[in-house]
Amino acid sequence: MPFKVLLTDYEFDNLAFEENVFRESGLDIDFVKSQCKTEAEVIKEARDADAILNQYAPITRNVIESLEKCKVISRYGVGVNTIDIEAARNKNIIVTNVPDYGVEEVSNHTLALLLSWARKVPLLNNQVKSGRWDFKQAIPIFRFDKKILGVLGFGRIPRRFVEKAHPLGFYKIIAYDPFVSEEEMAESGVEKAALEEVIQQSDFLSIHVPLTEDTYHLLDRDMFQLMKNNAVIINTARGPIIDEKALVEAIKQGEIAGAALDVAEEEPMPSDSPLLKMDQVILTPHSAWYSEEAMEELRTKAARNIVEVLKGLDPSYPVN
Repeated sequence: MPFKVLLTDYEFDNLAFEENVFRESGLDIDFVKSQCKTEAEVIKEARDADAILNQYAPITRNVIESLEKCKVISRYGVGVNTIDIEAARNKNIIVTNVPDYGVEEVSNHTLALLLSWARKVPLLNNQVKSGRWDFKQAIPIFRFDKKILGVLGFGRIPRRFVEKAHPLGFYKIIAYDPFVSEEEMAESGVEKAALEEVIQQSDFLSIHVPLTEDTYHLLDRDMFQLMKNNAVIINTARGPIIDEKALVEAIKQGEIAGAALDVAEEEPMPSDSPLLKMDQVILTPHSAWYSEEAMEELRTKAARNIVEVLKGLDPSYPVN
C-alpha cells in the first residue's frame, strides 16, 4: 500500500516542488490534495493519512485523536499555532516546521517597514499623488541617533534584523527573550532587558515572538500605556500578539505614534477595521516571508520533513 500524504490546504498555483520531492524520494506516495477549512473537513480527509502537510487548516486535538496511522504533521512555515502540539505528542506523532526559510525576507521586510514609517514614505507618496508637493506633511521626522530600537524575541529573524539595523545608527538596541543569555545578545551588540523595560524604553518596537498562550495579546491596553507616545510598533510575527482594539485606541489617544503591520488578528483584515483608515498605520498582507527563493525553500523542506519520517529517519526540523 502506498503512503497517503494529505495536503490539508494550500494557496499555491501548483504543487511542483512538493511533487518533485515525493517523486524523487523512492517511496510509493499517494499525494492527496484538499482545501479543508474546518475541523470536520480535516477529520474526514485525514483519518487514514500516513502524513499531513498543513498550511492553515486547523489540526486540533479532535483532528489528531481521529488519526488512525499518522506519523508526521509537517507545517509550511515557522509558526505551528494551527497544530495542537501536546495532542500530537501524546499520540506519538512528530510535528515539523521550516524555521529557517524566510530569515532574509522577514528581516528585510521588518527593516523596510521601520524605514517606511520613520521616513513616512507611504504618507508622502499618497500626498504627492493627491497633488500635495510639501515635505511639511511629514513633520516631524527624526534621526535615529537618539532613538532606541527594541526587539521582542531574539531568534534567527530578529538577530538578522538587528544586524541590518545596526548601521542605521540607533542610540542603542535592546531585546527581551527569556531563553537567550545576556552574553549571547551582547555578541550581537544588543542589551538584554526585561519585558517592561523594552516596552517602556523603545522608540521602535519590533515583534518577533511566536504566538502561544503566553504571547496572545501580549501587547494590550496596559502595555500600550507604558510606551512612549512617539513609539512605533512593527509586527512581522503573528497578528494576535497585539490586541488590535487596544492598538487602535492607543493610536487615537496619542499614547503611541503608530504601527507597521504585516499580520493581523484576522486575515484577511476585515474591511471595517479602523486600522485601514489610519495614516499612522502601514499595512502589508502577511507578505514578509515571500520571495520566489523562499517559497521554493519552504515547500521543498516541508515535503522533505515528511519523506524523512516516512523513511524512519529523524526529520531535519522537529518541533516536538
